[in-house]
Amino acid sequence: MREQGLTYKSAGVDIEAGERAVELMKDALRATYDERVLTGLSDFGGMYLLDPSLREPVLVSSTDGVGTKLKIAFALDKHDTVGQDLVAMCVDDVIVQGARPLFMLDYLAVGKLTPAVVAEIVRGIAEACRRVPCALIGGETAELPGFYAEDEYDLAGFAIGVVEREHLIDGSAVQAGDVLLGLAASGLHSNGYSLARVVLLERAGLSLEQEVPELGRTLGEELLEPTRIYAGALGRLFAQGFYPHALAHITGGGIPGNLARVIPPGLTAHVQRGSWPVPPIFPLIQRLGEIAESEMYRTFNMGLGMIAVVAAEQAEEYQRRLEAEGEKVYLVGEVTDAGPEADRVVTA
Repeated sequence: MREQGLTYKSAGVDIEAGERAVELMKDALRATYDERVLTGLSDFGGMYLLDPSLREPVLVSSTDGVGTKLKIAFALDKHDTVGQDLVAMCVDDVIVQGARPLFMLDYLAVGKLTPAVVAEIVRGIAEACRRVPCALIGGETAELPGFYAEDEYDLAGFAIGVVEREHLIDGSAVQAGDVLLGLAASGLHSNGYSLARVVLLERAGLSLEQEVPELGRTLGEELLEPTRIYAGALGRLFAQGFYPHALAHITGGGIPGNLARVIPPGLTAHVQRGSWPVPPIFPLIQRLGEIAESEMYRTFNMGLGMIAVVAAEQAEEYQRRLEAEGEKVYLVGEVTDAGPEADRVVTA
């Protein structure tokens, strides 16, 4: 009897498992579609019809991942929240330019394709897209044996939004006298996990299943808290004609690194520490890791996931409308004139 030759499956790639994963996720994907989605699950490229009423539409794109937060998901075998992290990191980069997110695509690379796990991840992405709302119109699941461990994966996302050119938010309107409104974060979001894991799991020797009194829950629950999505609330404000002078998504680089990107030369944004509540995970990391305050602020969001720069006379109305959308909002500083060589952001 002739021996069977090598197959793709014997090399570690299971095409049938991929097909089962698609079958499990298709309803979640279709639930994100709106009337402008012209694509189907069998199409090679996702298709989306732009609103013909737009006069000068500007497309705004963003790509990001979840980073080493995925290590926590692997350890706990819990995969239903990282999709929200992915969506938040992408659509909130788009919204800061004034653009309404239209659709997303995802890229999932796995060591071994387990259909139920893949479907769980994608359902999380789709559910987050529905809340924005934006469509999840395409993606790729790649099984890469030998490249990733069998129980690990990586996740990347790509978001596209659109804005009328006259409504672009680029920071050019920021001026002295503007105030800073900080939108509360849900926790670490998806940044700083390489440092957090070293401090909490390696140096302090905590376990993910351990109840931590300061946190009021297990460490794993805290570290897997999904990244808050701001695009929905901000987009609804834009639809009402409320555009801030600038928005800064507080991700890697923390408050100083990201807020500085939208402050023009000759101005300084003064961020007043103590003007918002810092979630307990941050002082816990700082204490156990003996980390300098400046390092904390340039690594983590410190409790603010988004900062809006608005005219002082509009600040109260912005705050009221954002809080009506369910956001916790704090007056955290102001913008002042400064010399051309002055720091763009000062925290004190």
